[in-house]
Amino acid sequence: MSEIILISGSPVERSKSHAILLYAEKYFRENNLSTHLVSVRDFPAEDLLHGKYDSGDFLPFKESLAAAKGVLLATPIYKGAYSGALKALLDILPQYALKDKTVFPIATAGSMAHLLAIDFVIKPVLSVLGASDILQGVYITDLHFAHADDNGFVLEAELQSRLEKALYLFIQKVGSAEYTTANDTGLTAS
Repeated sequence: MSEIILISGSPVERSKSHAILLYAEKYFRENNLSTHLVSVRDFPAEDLLHGKYDSGDFLPFKESLAAAKGVLLATPIYKGAYSGALKALLDILPQYALKDKTVFPIATAGSMAHLLAIDFVIKPVLSVLGASDILQGVYITDLHFAHADDNGFVLEAELQSRLEKALYLFIQKVGSAEYTTANDTGLTAS
C-alpha cells in the first residue's frame, strides 16, 4: 500500500493544483516513499454528484486512504473555497477517514485575496474527517507558475524552495507516524 495519498481536487485536467501534486509525487519518490495519486476526475461524476457512498468505484480509494500514513491534498480556490468536486469526494469518506494521518493541504489561487482559505475553509472539513495532525498549508498564486510548451506549468524557483521545505517537514511527520496524540510534535498546526 502507498504511504502517501495525493488528492487532486481540481476538476480541470491540466491545473496548477495537479502540477503541484506531480512535483510532490516526484519529490516523495526521490525520497523512497510510495505514493498514490488520486484525482476527483478519476470517479464517475454522477456518483460524486449524487453522493453514492456505496459505489464500488470509491472502494479502492477508501482502502488506500485507510492504509496511508499521510495525505497531501491540493485544490484550486474558487470563490473563496476549495472546489466543489473535492467537497463531493470528501463527503463520500467515512466520518473518521483521516484519523491518525498527517494531512498537508495546498491551495492554488489567482491572487492573495483568499490567503486564509486553508485555515478557515479547508482545515475545518479535514478536522471533521478526524484529522488532528494537519500541517500548515501552502498557499500558491498564479505568480508562482510559468506556462510550459506542453500546456503544463513550471514552478518558479521560490515556490520550489518553499514547497520542498514543507514537503520535507511532511516526510518527517509521516516517517514518525507512530504518534499517540497529534500534539506530540512541534509541527502540528490547527
